[in-house]
Amino acid sequence: MTAVVEYFPEEFEPRQIQKDILRGIEQQLKSDYKIVVLSAPTGVGKSLIAATLARYYGKSFIITASKQLQDQYSKDLKFLNPVKGKSNFACLKLMEHQGIEKSDVKQAIQRGLTCEKGLCEETVRMKGKEVKESCKFKPKMGELQSDSKVPQCFYYEQKYRALISDHSIWNYASYFQLMRFGRKAYADYIGKPVAIFDEAHKIEDQIIQFIGVDIYNGQIQECGIDIKSYSLNDMELVVTLIDDLAKSYSRQIKELQESRSFQTNPDYMLLAKLESRYEKMANAHVELELNKENFVLNDPYIDERGNFRSLSIKPLDISKYVKAFFDIDTQIFMSATIDKASFCENTGLEPSDVAFVDTPKSPFLPDKRRINFLNIRKLSYSSSRDDELAVISKIDEILTQHADERGLILTSSEKKCLDIRNQLSEKNRSRIRICHSRNENGMTQDEIIQEHAMDENGVLLSSSLWEGVDLKDDLSRFQIIAKVPYPNLSEKRTKNKMQRFPLWYKSQTVVKLLQGFGRSIRSEQDWAVTYVVDTAADRLAASMQVNGTKIIS
Repeated sequence: MTAVVEYFPEEFEPRQIQKDILRGIEQQLKSDYKIVVLSAPTGVGKSLIAATLARYYGKSFIITASKQLQDQYSKDLKFLNPVKGKSNFACLKLMEHQGIEKSDVKQAIQRGLTCEKGLCEETVRMKGKEVKESCKFKPKMGELQSDSKVPQCFYYEQKYRALISDHSIWNYASYFQLMRFGRKAYADYIGKPVAIFDEAHKIEDQIIQFIGVDIYNGQIQECGIDIKSYSLNDMELVVTLIDDLAKSYSRQIKELQESRSFQTNPDYMLLAKLESRYEKMANAHVELELNKENFVLNDPYIDERGNFRSLSIKPLDISKYVKAFFDIDTQIFMSATIDKASFCENTGLEPSDVAFVDTPKSPFLPDKRRINFLNIRKLSYSSSRDDELAVISKIDEILTQHADERGLILTSSEKKCLDIRNQLSEKNRSRIRICHSRNENGMTQDEIIQEHAMDENGVLLSSSLWEGVDLKDDLSRFQIIAKVPYPNLSEKRTKNKMQRFPLWYKSQTVVKLLQGFGRSIRSEQDWAVTYVVDTAADRLAASMQVNGTKIIS
């Protein structure tokens, strides 16, 4: 039988570390393991490992958390068909309604006329009955195999092409949607022999985002609900609130469709928004009714004026969803930061059923990835102001040492970002760009990083860039870990999770810290120095050693 490594993509030459990993995985597969967890540091080329395994099995799903990594996969490996979310595609129905030519996709996207705001199915009355009518641009699976002259929905066209192809690459949200709601409709296309889950350390967060529900003040306002009528610390009453929101959205949908203005000039974007919110609340209501004890109701966020802003309900144990969403014959989980014991405990997988392939040695030379543990002060909720100022003073000193280089500062909250920036010397303060996934000035993370790239000595300051960002080469030659990123203990879910899953808390911290270490070193030729100023990191030093991280005190 042909060895797995022989299926390595022809346009690339496998490195020794990749050959060793593939032999290790092959050995486990030949030992009849159906679930394999691969821990391999950044830089080993896990995307090529995934591509090789996909080709070995002949048909595959590859799943990743970030659009950037999805783009990298499909750019380097042409046999993979990507599936992206609706926000990436212009809606032909909305374009037609707005009088935009079908060829002017860019203008439509700039105007926000995307598929997530369009209506794939609309409820209409036919012969006295309400029926679902599909958008005329939505193709059927078979239509992609013919030379259809009718314009076809860009979103469904790429999705269907991926489903009928041997190999495709999905983000977690799209894959979960397929496995939860599309099993019957796409039964002939989802029976792939292997699914490869990249960035597997993010699986819990991805499931929480998909299954959990957030209630915002804007939703309360548009539904005309008096939030004071509900006790937001009582799960039963919160479920009632969710049900009332669903009923309100259902009523608004019906009133909109029956209105004279909609009959003469239909507002499809408003209808799609209402239907999306209705479905979210209705699905959340069903999930909570079926499995209420598995959800944690966090304390509501109330602003300084005492006004309600948001409420979050999240699942505690994700194992039920892992079994449902990951129902593929062979499963490969890959990450630069993953621990078998914690992973199995968290996902509900039986450790004896899971093979573990560990690659502790990083391909990056130690001198190019130095980590200096400075042990300035221990930072926690009980830290004094003197402790915080001592840490900021050291950060200021490090910035001065690297006055001519770009860098990155990572900390634990947006509030701490502001405090750090405000306490820096004027010269270093002028170099700072605060960067989050969402920013007050409306700029996106990518836009801020693009501006950062234009500065000769700019420094990004963030509580959200611990992972998913690629600051290669001169984009960052130094990085500062201002605070060890422990999960937020003010969240009820964190406390409950710690009690139920003892390994989880420390594992989450180590994973995030190691991800942070890798933001500025992205290839074997790259280099950067990391400074850790929070003394709490010392406790995690032993755990970090298993991932091949060199520690310099």
